[in-house]
Amino acid sequence: MTRPPGLPLERDAGPFAPPSAITRLRETRPVSPLKFPDGHDGWLVTGYDAVRTALADPRFSSRQDLGQVHVPYETPSMPEAQEEFGPSPQVPGLFITMDPPDHARLRRKLTGAFTVNRMKRLEEHIGEIARRQLDHLTECPKPVDLVKEFALPMPSLVICEMLGVPYSDRETFQRNSAQMMLRDQTLEDKMAAWNEITAYLGKLAAGKRADPGSDILSDLARDEDLSIEELVGIGFLLLLAGHETTANMLALGTFALVENPEQMAALRADPDLIPGAVEELLRYLTVVDILFRYASEDLELGGEKISKGSTVLLSLLAANRDPAHFPGGGTIDVERKARTHLSFGHGVHQCLGQQLARIEMRVGFAGLLRRFPALALAVPPEEVPLRTGMSIYGVHELPVTW
Repeated sequence: MTRPPGLPLERDAGPFAPPSAITRLRETRPVSPLKFPDGHDGWLVTGYDAVRTALADPRFSSRQDLGQVHVPYETPSMPEAQEEFGPSPQVPGLFITMDPPDHARLRRKLTGAFTVNRMKRLEEHIGEIARRQLDHLTECPKPVDLVKEFALPMPSLVICEMLGVPYSDRETFQRNSAQMMLRDQTLEDKMAAWNEITAYLGKLAAGKRADPGSDILSDLARDEDLSIEELVGIGFLLLLAGHETTANMLALGTFALVENPEQMAALRADPDLIPGAVEELLRYLTVVDILFRYASEDLELGGEKISKGSTVLLSLLAANRDPAHFPGGGTIDVERKARTHLSFGHGVHQCLGQQLARIEMRVGFAGLLRRFPALALAVPPEEVPLRTGMSIYGVHELPVTW
């Protein structure tokens, strides 16, 4: 297939669908070679079975320090990127870029904080946070930006409270995390954002080690086996994942429901459908689309031979719409049984906070549907600004009225 090198990024099939070039690849060659802009011969995996297999296979490493880091799209630093993105040093505490046993040692320290039972006990309190934010929404002059006034504050309030991060400091981590996720940001700007947020978290972690409270970071700070640097890495990961993913799901999910009024009407008619609808929205939207893996040895996937050292991109969005696993997967159906989606990953790196995210989305969508029966976009759908240049997809703004 003749196409420009690199990962197709343009959402040319609509705001919720994968780029059409990726969909075509899934139909013709679900494990396909991909020429990177720096000349690297990597792979793009789009079929459900192949993506799920790769996520569970430890030979597909998550480590970025094994060799050259190859970026699958043009950056401001091209063509010098080959030299600029050398092996990425291991960041203490950032266990999503680690393999066992290092990954297991750190993740194990957090499993108690995110158990299903502990999350269920939090559900009532999360509901209260959502109600307060919905009350605030009703007082805003219309039209209202749902991202700014609801979708971003709600999970930010929850994760700040859980971690023991002052919510008044949200501008620091929200601004820096957004800068780090911009695909066209220079390496220098990304490092500046990283340095600012880690300096902030380092000061916070040191304070909790000296005078711990009753939050997750304080619990970790009591563990003398963890260094301050590891506390910072874990804190960064939980803070970033804890607000960015759910915020984008709430906003993009509302956009998808408004654009599919029959689905929204079904949820209003039967609120018991909401837990299943959350799974379907997770599948249909998949805001964390591309995961990076690195072949640690020569191996085979989907009938293709992948050489040691290859960068392998896994498209969770394409996999979640694979008609071989989800018939009619290109459409949203809130009554679909979609629990086998891959939006939280699979295998040892499956999302630690998935139960928290589910509760926040159930509470958030239920509250929006109940409180605003006439919720509608305040602009034409094509004017909603999409986060096409970000590593977590969503919308920058969602102007709504009722």
